[in-house]
Amino acid sequence: MRFTLLQGAVALGVGASFLAIAIPAFLANLSASKLSEPVDNLRRLVDHTLVYGDTHSANETFPPSVPLTPHEVPRGTTVIDPDGTWDHLTWRALDFRMKGAHAFAYEFGSLSDPATGTWRFTATAHGDLDGDGELSTFSVYGEKPRDGATRALPGLYIDRELE
Repeated sequence: MRFTLLQGAVALGVGASFLAIAIPAFLANLSASKLSEPVDNLRRLVDHTLVYGDTHSANETFPPSVPLTPHEVPRGTTVIDPDGTWDHLTWRALDFRMKGAHAFAYEFGSLSDPATGTWRFTATAHGDLDGDGELSTFSVYGEKPRDGATRALPGLYIDRELE
């Protein structure tokens, strides 16, 4: 079967139109899927922190701060952590760990303000999705006033989302 020049041009135009629509949509979905990791994991970490804060005394409202885990932010790839990476007391208290490959490193900070009796926490995810050394940072904040319920403060703070 042979195509005429006109039929070939029409087929090429239809194929090019399809690619012009499909490739940007694919790339947008790929980017969104990479960014769902820190959002989902921070939500999970905040949920566990709120439960922890509401079930512990005012002297121990949140577990202690824990440094970046894993210690190195994955650069342009995903990593599977060696055994023991998430065994810090705080990660265990908050029932938080990465069970599979992930592209972000996480940290948790807590402190109390003795003047007001308010405890505050910060949950942060750092990632370097394209491996260029520039980090995306996602942070969530929360608190427990002396005589109040534990709550997450409104908003997800993002710095260089797509770095």
